[in-house]
Amino acid sequence: MAFILPDHPFDPDQQSGPVIGIASALGWHDSGLHRHQRHQLLFAQAGCMTIELGNRVCLLPPSRAAWLPAGTPHRVLMCGVVAYRSLYFMPTPTQPEGMQVIAVNSLLREIIERMALWPWDKPQAEQRRMLALFEEELAHAPQESWQLPLPTDTRLGVWLQELKRGEALPDRLNRLAERVGASDKTIGRIFMKETGMGYQAWRQQWRLLRAMELLAEGEPISRVASALAFSSDSAFIAFFKQHTGQTPLRHLNSRGEWPPRDWPPPPGYPGPMV
Repeated sequence: MAFILPDHPFDPDQQSGPVIGIASALGWHDSGLHRHQRHQLLFAQAGCMTIELGNRVCLLPPSRAAWLPAGTPHRVLMCGVVAYRSLYFMPTPTQPEGMQVIAVNSLLREIIERMALWPWDKPQAEQRRMLALFEEELAHAPQESWQLPLPTDTRLGVWLQELKRGEALPDRLNRLAERVGASDKTIGRIFMKETGMGYQAWRQQWRLLRAMELLAEGEPISRVASALAFSSDSAFIAFFKQHTGQTPLRHLNSRGEWPPRDWPPPPGYPGPMV
């Protein structure tokens, strides 16, 4: 059993076997903060996910996977049709202990698909053979930084919640300082101490990740540029190329992440928890 119906209770920690996999398609989903006793690999075949991990936000665009070690508190947010695959592993010493975001090549993609769709009562000997291949590919998969650390200073709490809900854009430093009642230097020190980044670098990283999210959802460049308050499409394209080395279309097309507007939703049904 791999596809999960909306009203079907599912808890991977109650299942037996080395690997439990599920496949589903979601239009909008908020998993709520939770954790698993198993390691988890979360993969987006189509669409984009945002994972909240304590004081970090992680973007998971198509062709990327997130490895979440057992016991990691996390919250998964999805917007737009997302074809997701979620694998849950009984912890072993050969598996990574830290959270990772990795690039998924064609072989690893096929392995994930096979695991997500196989029956949960598949003989363990057969599971172990595929698991060994999976772990080898996981160990060699390139790691990528799609994460943004968040400051914890309480003066920024309301502002951060507005950013998370998509109700605001990161202000320029002087405007943010005026809003929270602190000097520019104080705000700068807060961000450097709590995120390891200066405010301007943090702001640019936020805009880049948000741009990636909107592009992965199929938004046209003009709408992305407008949503992020760039003065023009060309200004946004220049910003994107400066930070990634590629134009938005070239970057997405090179990874097969630009679905046409009439692309069909993938098979499966939404599950209650990812």
